[in-house]
Amino acid sequence: MTEASAVLAQLESVGPYFTVQHGERPDPEGFRTLSDLYGTDGADAPDGDGTGGPLGAYVRLYARRMGTDQLRVAASTLQLGLASRLWSVALGAAVLAGRLPDLAPDRLRVRLTGEGPLELWLPERVLAPQGPQQDHPAGAVVAAVGLAHLRPFHTVLRARYGLSPHTLWGNAASALVGAVRVLNGRRPDAEARTTSLAAAVLESEPLAGSGDFIVEEGLGFAFLRNSCCLYYRIPGGGLCGDCVLRHPRNSRPAR
Repeated sequence: MTEASAVLAQLESVGPYFTVQHGERPDPEGFRTLSDLYGTDGADAPDGDGTGGPLGAYVRLYARRMGTDQLRVAASTLQLGLASRLWSVALGAAVLAGRLPDLAPDRLRVRLTGEGPLELWLPERVLAPQGPQQDHPAGAVVAAVGLAHLRPFHTVLRARYGLSPHTLWGNAASALVGAVRVLNGRRPDAEARTTSLAAAVLESEPLAGSGDFIVEEGLGFAFLRNSCCLYYRIPGGGLCGDCVLRHPRNSRPAR
Protein backbone atom coordinates (compact mmCIF):
# COMPACT_ATOMS: atom_id res chain seq x y z
CA MET A 1 0.00 0.00 0.00
CA THR A 2 1.37 3.41 -0.94
CA GLU A 3 1.60 6.23 1.61
CA ALA A 4 -1.23 8.08 -0.14
CA SER A 5 -3.44 4.98 -0.02
CA ALA A 6 -2.69 4.58 3.68
CA VAL A 7 -3.77 8.18 4.34
CA LEU A 8 -7.03 7.67 2.42
CA ALA A 9 -7.68 4.41 4.28
CA GLN A 10 -7.32 6.19 7.65
CA LEU A 11 -9.87 8.76 6.52
CA GLU A 12 -12.30 6.06 5.40
CA SER A 13 -12.19 4.54 8.89
CA VAL A 14 -13.64 7.76 10.36
CA GLY A 15 -16.85 7.82 8.33
CA PRO A 16 -18.50 8.74 5.02
CA TYR A 17 -17.88 12.49 5.19
CA PHE A 18 -14.15 11.82 5.50
CA THR A 19 -14.02 9.22 2.74
CA VAL A 20 -12.53 9.91 -0.68
CA GLN A 21 -13.03 7.13 -3.18
CA HIS A 22 -9.78 6.50 -5.03
CA GLY A 23 -8.19 4.58 -7.85
CA GLU A 24 -9.98 3.12 -10.83
CA ARG A 25 -13.71 2.62 -10.54
CA PRO A 26 -16.34 0.91 -12.72
CA ASP A 27 -18.86 3.78 -12.55
CA PRO A 28 -17.09 7.09 -13.31
CA GLU A 29 -20.18 8.56 -14.98
CA GLY A 30 -21.33 11.85 -13.53
CA PHE A 31 -18.06 12.79 -11.86
CA ARG A 32 -16.45 16.10 -12.84
CA THR A 33 -13.41 17.94 -11.58
CA LEU A 34 -13.90 20.62 -8.97
CA SER A 35 -12.25 23.13 -11.31
CA ASP A 36 -15.06 22.31 -13.76
CA LEU A 37 -17.66 23.06 -11.07
CA TYR A 38 -15.96 26.34 -10.20
CA GLY A 39 -15.67 27.31 -13.84
CA THR A 40 -11.90 27.80 -13.56
CA ASP A 41 -11.21 25.60 -16.59
CA GLY A 42 -13.69 27.43 -18.81
CA ALA A 43 -16.22 24.58 -18.86
CA ASP A 44 -18.96 26.21 -16.77
CA ALA A 45 -20.63 28.45 -19.34
CA PRO A 46 -23.82 29.82 -17.72
CA ASP A 47 -27.13 30.20 -19.50
CA GLY A 48 -28.56 33.63 -20.13
CA ASP A 49 -30.03 33.80 -16.60
CA GLY A 50 -26.69 32.89 -15.05
CA THR A 51 -27.86 29.56 -13.67
CA GLY A 52 -26.61 27.06 -16.26
CA GLY A 53 -23.56 24.85 -16.55
CA PRO A 54 -22.47 22.24 -14.00
CA LEU A 55 -22.82 24.61 -11.04
CA GLY A 56 -26.31 25.66 -12.09
CA ALA A 57 -27.40 22.03 -12.34
CA TYR A 58 -26.11 21.29 -8.83
CA VAL A 59 -27.80 24.36 -7.36
CA ARG A 60 -31.13 23.52 -8.99
CA LEU A 61 -30.94 19.95 -7.65
CA TYR A 62 -30.29 21.30 -4.16
CA ALA A 63 -33.24 23.66 -4.56
CA ARG A 64 -35.52 20.75 -5.49
CA ARG A 65 -34.28 18.75 -2.50
CA MET A 66 -34.99 21.69 -0.21
CA GLY A 67 -38.40 22.49 -1.70
CA THR A 68 -37.50 26.08 -2.54
CA ASP A 69 -37.24 28.29 -5.61
CA GLN A 70 -34.63 30.50 -3.91
CA LEU A 71 -31.48 29.56 -5.79
CA ARG A 72 -29.39 31.86 -3.60
CA VAL A 73 -30.29 29.79 -0.53
CA ALA A 74 -29.69 26.52 -2.41
CA ALA A 75 -26.28 27.79 -3.56
CA SER A 76 -25.34 28.64 0.04
CA THR A 77 -26.37 25.15 1.19
CA LEU A 78 -24.39 23.50 -1.63
CA GLN A 79 -21.32 25.51 -0.68
CA LEU A 80 -21.67 24.56 2.98
CA GLY A 81 -22.00 20.89 2.04
CA LEU A 82 -18.94 20.89 -0.20
CA ALA A 83 -16.92 22.82 2.38
CA SER A 84 -17.88 20.17 4.97
CA ARG A 85 -16.55 17.38 2.76
CA LEU A 86 -13.32 19.18 1.90
CA TRP A 87 -12.51 20.28 5.47
CA SER A 88 -13.25 16.76 6.75
CA VAL A 89 -10.75 15.23 4.37
CA ALA A 90 -8.00 17.81 4.93
CA LEU A 91 -8.45 18.09 8.70
CA GLY A 92 -8.70 14.32 9.15
CA ALA A 93 -5.60 13.66 7.06
CA ALA A 94 -3.56 16.33 8.86
CA VAL A 95 -4.55 15.04 12.30
CA LEU A 96 -4.39 11.29 11.70
CA ALA A 97 -1.56 11.03 9.16
CA GLY A 98 0.38 14.29 9.19
CA ARG A 99 0.12 14.49 5.38
CA LEU A 100 -2.64 15.46 2.98
CA PRO A 101 -3.65 13.76 -0.26
CA ASP A 102 -3.37 15.97 -3.32
CA LEU A 103 -6.80 17.62 -3.43
CA ALA A 104 -6.05 20.06 -6.26
CA PRO A 105 -9.30 21.17 -7.98
CA ASP A 106 -8.18 19.81 -11.35
CA ARG A 107 -7.40 16.42 -9.76
CA LEU A 108 -10.24 15.91 -7.27
CA ARG A 109 -13.62 14.93 -8.76
CA VAL A 110 -17.13 15.33 -7.40
CA ARG A 111 -20.51 13.76 -8.10
CA LEU A 112 -23.88 14.81 -6.77
CA THR A 113 -26.44 12.04 -6.47
CA GLY A 114 -30.16 12.41 -5.92
CA GLU A 115 -29.74 11.74 -2.20
CA GLY A 116 -26.89 11.81 0.27
CA PRO A 117 -23.69 13.85 0.49
CA LEU A 118 -21.44 14.84 -2.38
CA GLU A 119 -19.18 11.98 -3.49
CA LEU A 120 -15.46 12.70 -3.88
CA TRP A 121 -13.09 10.68 -6.03
CA LEU A 122 -9.34 10.81 -6.61
CA PRO A 123 -8.45 8.74 -9.70
CA GLU A 124 -4.75 9.11 -8.81
CA ARG A 125 -3.60 8.45 -5.26
CA VAL A 126 -0.79 10.90 -4.55
CA LEU A 127 0.14 13.10 -1.62
CA ALA A 128 0.04 16.87 -1.76
CA PRO A 129 3.38 18.46 -2.62
CA GLN A 130 5.17 19.97 0.35
CA GLY A 131 6.32 23.58 0.39
CA PRO A 132 6.57 26.65 2.66
CA GLN A 133 2.80 26.82 3.25
CA GLN A 134 2.72 23.16 4.23
CA ASP A 135 5.36 23.45 6.96
CA HIS A 136 2.63 23.90 9.58
CA PRO A 137 -0.47 21.67 9.62
CA ALA A 138 -2.82 24.67 9.74
CA GLY A 139 -1.08 26.19 6.72
CA ALA A 140 -1.46 22.94 4.80
CA VAL A 141 -5.18 22.69 5.58
CA VAL A 142 -5.85 26.35 4.74
CA ALA A 143 -3.93 26.08 1.48
CA ALA A 144 -5.60 22.82 0.43
CA VAL A 145 -9.18 23.92 1.12
CA GLY A 146 -9.53 27.63 1.84
CA LEU A 147 -7.22 28.88 -0.90
CA ALA A 148 -7.29 26.16 -3.57
CA HIS A 149 -11.03 25.43 -3.43
CA LEU A 150 -13.16 27.89 -1.49
CA ARG A 151 -11.73 31.12 -2.86
CA PRO A 152 -12.46 30.28 -6.53
CA PHE A 153 -15.79 28.70 -5.57
CA HIS A 154 -16.81 31.82 -3.66
CA THR A 155 -15.91 34.02 -6.61
CA VAL A 156 -18.38 32.29 -8.91
CA LEU A 157 -21.07 32.05 -6.20
CA ARG A 158 -20.83 35.77 -5.54
CA ALA A 159 -21.04 36.58 -9.25
CA ARG A 160 -23.93 34.27 -10.07
CA TYR A 161 -26.01 34.10 -6.90
CA GLY A 162 -25.18 37.28 -5.02
CA LEU A 163 -23.86 35.53 -1.91
CA SER A 164 -21.72 37.78 0.27
CA PRO A 165 -18.19 36.90 1.41
CA HIS A 166 -19.48 37.25 4.99
CA THR A 167 -22.03 34.48 4.43
CA LEU A 168 -19.67 32.23 2.47
CA TRP A 169 -16.75 32.35 4.90
CA GLY A 170 -19.18 31.95 7.79
CA ASN A 171 -20.47 28.80 6.08
CA ALA A 172 -16.91 27.60 5.63
CA ALA A 173 -16.08 28.14 9.31
CA SER A 174 -19.27 26.42 10.44
CA ALA A 175 -18.50 23.47 8.15
CA LEU A 176 -15.00 23.17 9.61
CA VAL A 177 -16.35 23.11 13.16
CA GLY A 178 -18.84 20.43 12.13
CA ALA A 179 -15.95 18.31 10.88
CA VAL A 180 -14.19 18.81 14.23
CA ARG A 181 -17.24 17.54 16.13
CA VAL A 182 -17.43 14.36 14.05
CA LEU A 183 -13.69 13.67 14.18
CA ASN A 184 -13.57 14.24 17.95
CA GLY A 185 -16.51 11.89 18.38
CA ARG A 186 -15.00 9.14 16.22
CA ARG A 187 -11.38 9.59 17.33
CA PRO A 188 -11.35 10.86 20.93
CA ASP A 189 -7.69 9.88 21.14
CA ALA A 190 -6.94 12.72 18.70
CA GLU A 191 -9.33 15.29 20.23
CA ALA A 192 -6.65 17.66 21.53
CA ARG A 193 -4.80 17.71 18.19
CA THR A 194 -8.02 18.14 16.22
CA THR A 195 -9.32 21.03 18.32
CA SER A 196 -5.96 22.80 18.39
CA LEU A 197 -5.54 22.51 14.63
CA ALA A 198 -9.07 23.76 13.96
CA ALA A 199 -8.50 26.76 16.23
CA ALA A 200 -5.35 27.66 14.28
CA VAL A 201 -7.21 27.36 10.94
CA LEU A 202 -10.06 29.54 12.20
CA GLU A 203 -7.58 32.20 13.29
CA SER A 204 -5.94 32.22 9.84
CA GLU A 205 -6.98 34.17 6.77
CA PRO A 206 -9.40 33.87 5.08
CA LEU A 207 -11.46 32.47 8.00
CA ALA A 208 -10.30 34.95 10.63
CA GLY A 209 -13.23 36.96 11.99
CA SER A 210 -15.89 34.53 10.82
CA GLY A 211 -17.00 33.71 14.37
CA ASP A 212 -16.03 32.97 17.95
CA PHE A 213 -14.45 29.57 18.60
CA ILE A 214 -14.56 29.13 22.36
CA VAL A 215 -12.57 26.28 23.89
CA GLU A 216 -12.81 25.56 27.61
CA GLU A 217 -10.75 22.81 29.21
CA GLY A 218 -12.96 20.02 30.43
CA LEU A 219 -16.06 21.44 28.73
CA GLY A 220 -15.13 21.17 25.04
CA PHE A 221 -15.82 23.93 22.58
CA ALA A 222 -18.55 26.05 21.06
CA PHE A 223 -18.68 28.07 17.85
CA LEU A 224 -20.83 31.15 17.28
CA ARG A 225 -20.66 32.48 13.74
CA ASN A 226 -20.96 36.13 12.73
CA SER A 227 -23.27 35.46 9.77
CA CYS A 228 -26.22 33.37 8.62
CA CYS A 229 -26.34 30.61 6.00
CA LEU A 230 -29.90 31.68 4.92
CA TYR A 231 -31.40 28.25 5.62
CA TYR A 232 -34.21 29.87 7.62
CA ARG A 233 -35.60 31.24 4.33
CA ILE A 234 -36.83 27.83 3.13
CA PRO A 235 -40.13 26.30 4.29
CA GLY A 236 -39.64 24.91 7.82
CA GLY A 237 -35.97 25.89 7.81
CA GLY A 238 -35.39 27.51 11.18
CA LEU A 239 -32.10 28.77 12.61
CA CYS A 240 -28.91 26.74 12.97
CA GLY A 241 -27.41 26.35 16.43
CA ASP A 242 -24.42 28.59 15.69
CA CYS A 243 -26.33 31.29 13.74
CA VAL A 244 -25.71 34.98 14.44
CA LEU A 245 -29.49 35.49 14.42
CA ARG A 246 -29.75 33.11 17.39
CA HIS A 247 -26.69 34.50 19.16
CA PRO A 248 -26.26 38.22 18.26
CA ARG A 249 -22.74 39.47 18.90
CA ASN A 250 -23.90 42.14 21.36
CA SER A 251 -25.54 39.46 23.54
CA ARG A 252 -22.56 37.12 23.77
CA PRO A 253 -20.67 36.83 27.04
CA ALA A 254 -17.35 38.70 27.24
CA ARG A 255 -14.37 36.45 26.74
